[in-house]
Amino acid sequence: MNIVTQERIIEEETTVNEEDTDVIKLWEPLKFEIDENYEYIPKGKIFNFFSNILYNVIALPVLKVLTKIIYDLKIEGIENIRDFQGGAVTVSNHVLILDCAMVGIACGFKKIYYTTREGSFKIPFVRKLIKLLRAVPIPSTINNKRYFTQSINQVLKEGKLVHFYPEAALWPYCEKIRKFKYGAFNFAVQNDVPIIPMVFKFREAKGIRKIFKKKQDVTLKILEPIKPEYVYEDRRENEELLKQKVHEMMEKVIIR
Repeated sequence: MNIVTQERIIEEETTVNEEDTDVIKLWEPLKFEIDENYEYIPKGKIFNFFSNILYNVIALPVLKVLTKIIYDLKIEGIENIRDFQGGAVTVSNHVLILDCAMVGIACGFKKIYYTTREGSFKIPFVRKLIKLLRAVPIPSTINNKRYFTQSINQVLKEGKLVHFYPEAALWPYCEKIRKFKYGAFNFAVQNDVPIIPMVFKFREAKGIRKIFKKKQDVTLKILEPIKPEYVYEDRRENEELLKQKVHEMMEKVIIR
């Protein structure tokens, strides 16, 4: 991957405009700085032992119950992720604080990492917890772009999953698919791995839940993996083709 392409990925993922701004503002009192020595994907055996215990033994069962109680979470097309073998980039619309937990529930025991903005690592206690739960910060500057890119590429080559929110910002209960950034699609094309799209949809609560709930319940629909097509000499055009195809497929699910 050349330097120009790397710079475009990081600049685009971190450039803020109106649609990229989170509706919910989180408390971020701590400092968090990334340098060339930052370990995006921890390799220590002790860290990974406790990370796996926390993720698989504690977090997944608790969050499965929690999301069922709060959102009556239903997952459709789960075989598209559970039966998939090899590395892949997963993407979804970003519409709930706990939507990454729902992605994790859908993936089960598959190893998946979640890209997130640096701001998430500025929250006391949360910064330690999400690191153990496989969160990977996207650098806010292009200075360390090479190390972030290398880490994501390595994870995909090892046959693991990496989750991106191509819409970038959290818009709670948004019922449209917003404009996508290129990062996820660049990594898919660069590493020749498929995109697995996931779409969060909302439905009216039923039965006794209708009495107690003001917000809608949630269905997560997992679509079939989409492989990159290399129909153009210019890789950027192939990324655009993949991005448009995924966006259109997710949009169809939303409007049904």
